[in-house]
Amino acid sequence: MSYIVDSLHEAAIKAAKIAGEVTLKYFRKNVEVISKDDDSPVTIADREAEQAMRAFIMETFPEHGIIGEEFGTHQPDAEIKWILDPIDGTVGFIHGIPLYTNLIGITIGGKPTVGVIHAPFMEELVAGAEGIPAHLNGVTTKVRNCTDLSKASMMTSDVQYFRTYGYRNSFEHLLDQVGTHRTYGDAYGHLMVATGRADIMMDPVLNLWDAAALLPVIEQAGGSFTDLSGTARIDGGNGFSCAPALKNELLHIFKNHQ
Repeated sequence: MSYIVDSLHEAAIKAAKIAGEVTLKYFRKNVEVISKDDDSPVTIADREAEQAMRAFIMETFPEHGIIGEEFGTHQPDAEIKWILDPIDGTVGFIHGIPLYTNLIGITIGGKPTVGVIHAPFMEELVAGAEGIPAHLNGVTTKVRNCTDLSKASMMTSDVQYFRTYGYRNSFEHLLDQVGTHRTYGDAYGHLMVATGRADIMMDPVLNLWDAAALLPVIEQAGGSFTDLSGTARIDGGNGFSCAPALKNELLHIFKNHQ
């Protein structure tokens, strides 16, 4: 198993860099924005980046399955599945904000095993896998040892989502408790937790392809990634990353201040 995980870890890093090269060709180039059926935006960069990753995976691992944000599912019964988000933070990408990422998560038998968060413009790649400590550009990285919520720094994405998904009271209570908060959002906020630059990243809504990379990376960085009920999963529809000592207090807030 370790050999398999090692090879998948290396391949996932390569695939993320392939996607990054594609997106950089279009970044800050006034690309056309297309609205999907759910009114979320997509660009040619999203689609070409996912196509490039799929081509690499299908050539290298033809027996593997793929779940991608833009092009759906390939070989859904495969034991090993690659879960792809070609651009996490498309809205920021469209507006020329350099904190967008390419995300790859790999599951083996349904278990999240490998994760890569790649911020191509920032030249930062954080990866981790079962048995492989998280690393930033090849150097081992860990979450910050924060034990006091009043001294914690919290990241999030669009604050209106807390209201939309029924967490407004919890979020406002949390704002009163944390030391600082910023909206360095989407997966880049989770990257900041993994690298010890933030203590909490809250996401009241996450799709599978948003979350699949996060759990392996955060756990291998010594942190906690769970949904808002406290379960370590990638299909819970929401999630947060944090220093382990903060987990129970955060869960208490979201349970008791709805």
